[in-house]
Amino acid sequence: MRCVVYNERTGRAEHTGRLQDDGGHAATLSRLKELTDGEFAWVRLDEPGERDLEELAGALELHPLAVEDAVQAYQRPKRERYGDVLAVALKTLWYLPEGPEVETGDVMLFIGPRLALSVRHGPADPTAEAARRLDEDPGLLRFGPPAVLHAVLDTVVDSYSDVALRVRADLTQLERRVFAPDRDDLTEAIYSLKREVVEFRDAVEPLVPVVQEFARPREGWHEECLPYFRDVADHMQRTNTEVHSLDELLNSALDAHLARVGTWQNDDMRRISSWAAILATPTLIAGVYGMNFAHMPELGWVYGYPLAVTVMVVAAGLLYRIFRRNNWL
Repeated sequence: MRCVVYNERTGRAEHTGRLQDDGGHAATLSRLKELTDGEFAWVRLDEPGERDLEELAGALELHPLAVEDAVQAYQRPKRERYGDVLAVALKTLWYLPEGPEVETGDVMLFIGPRLALSVRHGPADPTAEAARRLDEDPGLLRFGPPAVLHAVLDTVVDSYSDVALRVRADLTQLERRVFAPDRDDLTEAIYSLKREVVEFRDAVEPLVPVVQEFARPREGWHEECLPYFRDVADHMQRTNTEVHSLDELLNSALDAHLARVGTWQNDDMRRISSWAAILATPTLIAGVYGMNFAHMPELGWVYGYPLAVTVMVVAAGLLYRIFRRNNWL
């Protein structure tokens, strides 16, 4: 757990250190209560326990429902207002190409007048990258705690774009396999990737209206920060469009694969039917002569056997040629 106090005027960051579980964070909590004009703090918590968060929330006057959401995690992307505190739930994503699999995590942000609190669950940590971006661009600090919200949102949306590119690459490879001449059953692979895209969509789609809301003028926020949020909203909308495109392409790939499977089955049935027809003619002739009737003139004829065999071969050859010309064989 980390805490940083920023100065909006100078852009300086005061790293107060880690908050220890043994009660050693009393000095940090005291520092948060002594924030002066032009200062705001950002407290970063990584998978805290309920007791840890409740103690910190009590000092920061957070709503009990907000604490409950932050501890339980697995929240749908949303925003809530608890008095002067804005709560925003985000989904973090990272892509495991060996799966392929999209793993998700959670980040809960609480933005107050002079405080930003982030609670992270899962291996992905966008808050570390967001803190680095704030350090590289201290001019954003003049916006106050909304600067933390922008930095985290921008980092998360950039990770969404990266995941979308990776999923697109895997989908391209899958499409090539669908239309390859090899007869591979790709149904499970397509469904697996589609399941990951659905999980991706569930993280992105609900966040679009949330980010768009931040791009509008808000009481207590600097108007100069709105273009930054509009930029994030634009990236969010593009990513959402990309996710829907991936979902539709996967549906098309599945339909194409099932159509090819049906074509393969039809080809097999035509081959089987063709060979059955070719073999049926000799079988019919042999069956007639195999009935052992007493009065069959051809039985005593010298050329009867060669003629029967010749008829069998010619009939079978003609049928083979016809089926071959019609691409049945």
